[in-house]
Amino acid sequence: MLNPVPFFHDFVENIHQVFFVYDPATNQVTFVNAAYERLLGGNRARVNEELPQLIDRLHPDDRPYLANCWRRWQRGRLEEKEIEFRLLAPDGTEQWLQLKPHHQQTGTEQHLLGGFLDVITGQKEYMANVDKFNAKKNATLEILSHDLAGPFIMLQQLAEYMGEQVGSLRNENLNEMIRIMQTTCKESVDLIRDFVDQEFLDSANVELKLERVDMVERMQQMMESYKQSESVVAKNFTLIAPQEPVYVNLDVNKFMQVLNNLVSNALKFTPDGGHITLTIAQEPSTVRFTVADDGIGIPQAQQAGLFDRFTKARRPGLRGEKTTGLGMSIIKTIVGLHRGRIWFESEEGKGSTFYIDLPLNMASQSNGQQA
Repeated sequence: MLNPVPFFHDFVENIHQVFFVYDPATNQVTFVNAAYERLLGGNRARVNEELPQLIDRLHPDDRPYLANCWRRWQRGRLEEKEIEFRLLAPDGTEQWLQLKPHHQQTGTEQHLLGGFLDVITGQKEYMANVDKFNAKKNATLEILSHDLAGPFIMLQQLAEYMGEQVGSLRNENLNEMIRIMQTTCKESVDLIRDFVDQEFLDSANVELKLERVDMVERMQQMMESYKQSESVVAKNFTLIAPQEPVYVNLDVNKFMQVLNNLVSNALKFTPDGGHITLTIAQEPSTVRFTVADDGIGIPQAQQAGLFDRFTKARRPGLRGEKTTGLGMSIIKTIVGLHRGRIWFESEEGKGSTFYIDLPLNMASQSNGQQA
């Protein structure tokens, strides 16, 4: 039987990722492959001497997160399959790294840590642009649906009025043209709303892809699109957020669609000139998001079943915007998948406020430790 050791040694030395083994008992890296020199610019023979310098280059925002991961990793309780973090170059540029960690118990009290480390700066920049485009696209769709639906609803109402006025003429051709106008307007409004609703439904049916995200930055990007449209949709938008980043472990595309859908509902039920405010605030172990409006509010009789699937609380917007009754149910499902909770306060004639609490670190929460 052939000895597989030379094969594995050759494989490890020639892969493009950094592969390493660390012994916590001696605080020493016992092995690192040649990729360490190619990707991180170090000298593998001096890796233990260079390790403090690498630690000094960790991005300040990532240090508390990595310290938490390190504590759980040493105990064999690390749930994350991938850990992403940043190193700072002397010129201040960021280098994104992805670690795939492994914990090996070698005895009753002995264990080794190791894994693969790869540079993913290009991938992160690409995905950041994709996420920014998606956020802008979703906000634009909501703005367009709100802006386009209004004229169609007005034409539909005008056609209904014309139909009442010309009914006495008994002109079948004229009545048929008015009926076509009414039907076309209604179908156009439904088509616009169906398209936006389907975007949300499609997103909800895909498995969560969790990553650590600065939600202040993402909400700022989303609100830019809405603020640019204030004169178009006749609403005032405000974002209340801390100056420093707020990092949360979540599926950023799905959760941004949750916020976007809540803003969409606020648009439907807030009269022209009204206000819609988004807030993000960090608590000791959670992050709270709120979407508030000063619109018509939710009738008391409809509040109990608001999050039910095909809820009876569904109702058309102030401009007749269509609703499937599925939106709030899907929102609650996505929040639940993030181990969060959602609730609301509303008073008829005074507006509504929706609250979402998410854990700062889902993996830490699941095994009883705070981030």
